[in-house]
Amino acid sequence: MTAPARTRTSADLIRAEEPVLAHNYHPLPVVVARAEGTWVEDVEGRRYLDMLAGYSALNFGHRHPALIEAAHRQLDQLTLTSRAFHNDRLAEFAERLAQLTGLDMVLPMNTGAEAVESGIKVARKWAYDVKGVPADRATIVVAAENFHGRTTTIVSFSTDETARSGFGPFTPGFKIVPYDDLAALEEAVDETTAAVLIEPVQGEAGVVIPKDGYLAGVRELTRRKGCLFIADEIQSGLGRTGRTLAVEHEDVVPDVLLLGKALGGGIVPVSAVVARREVLGVLHPGEHGSTFGGNPLAAAVGTAVVELLETGEFQRRAAELGAVLRDGLATLAGQGVVGFRTRGLWAGVDIDPAVGTGREISERLMREGILVKDTHGSTIRLAPPLTITAEELRSALAALEKVLVS
Repeated sequence: MTAPARTRTSADLIRAEEPVLAHNYHPLPVVVARAEGTWVEDVEGRRYLDMLAGYSALNFGHRHPALIEAAHRQLDQLTLTSRAFHNDRLAEFAERLAQLTGLDMVLPMNTGAEAVESGIKVARKWAYDVKGVPADRATIVVAAENFHGRTTTIVSFSTDETARSGFGPFTPGFKIVPYDDLAALEEAVDETTAAVLIEPVQGEAGVVIPKDGYLAGVRELTRRKGCLFIADEIQSGLGRTGRTLAVEHEDVVPDVLLLGKALGGGIVPVSAVVARREVLGVLHPGEHGSTFGGNPLAAAVGTAVVELLETGEFQRRAAELGAVLRDGLATLAGQGVVGFRTRGLWAGVDIDPAVGTGREISERLMREGILVKDTHGSTIRLAPPLTITAEELRSALAALEKVLVS
């Protein structure tokens, strides 16, 4: 008689990864096996409150019933055709996403980095075909401390040496200016500038929020100088900040919008470049593409995501619960928290280095059943699913207070 296979423990599975997985991540030592709503469970059955939400990919929580139902329904019909053919789900997805964002056309892709790369290509093509920039001279102005992905072109204009070191030679054509500095931006933009590419809120940098008027200033400057405003809302968009888009806090409409993460509902990778017609209209057959971009499964899930956002419920929840988060963090100021920034249900929390590094605080919270992620130095990020309750949020803040004073 064959003995039953031994169930692998969390420790077993972590050790098993070591020799066979590239070491490009340093995850917390928790092995998630199941999830529902705002909670995840490891292989031993320990439960954790998810306060990261997949860097906003899980804005609607784990396995949201409407999104799971949309995926199941589509799985029974059609999953992939490639863009060699049309499919019956793509038109509705593009129509509703364009309407939701107030723009005209959609270029569907898969990952956030693909959306950024696509936005760069579109901006350069627009510069040559529409603006009249001489061939191969187009430039794009970006902000220091940005995070737009880790592909070769994107790390070429990163200021994070961990992302850059050892990956040159780098792609030319980018100018880096300080974030939230309109004077520096004005000086950098010239006749070769195709676009200004910024995050309305810098997520990886620690949820850095620009001064009031900055986004409106970027919009005015780019319009006056005759270049495109590209807003990377891959993390900040789709409800996270209490609005559908973070640029809406200043009533700004960019020329090009980059979306991802939450657009796939935590089920499949879905991203998109959404833009004015005269911008995306520069693309012609064969100039850009993706085998999986706009596939029927992605379009079905993406449409269901748009339907959730059309209700306004999740934007309202992020705004209302964001006030709970802000007020809770304010009570911790001076008690191990030396600074914090919030926009909607999103916070960057600077921990007193004497209390611990961001990694150490994340590990202590994990032992309390709360999952967060550190970023630079002693900063942690809080970005729970927008489905979290006020009680769950307060319990996470209580756990943070506990680990700060213990």
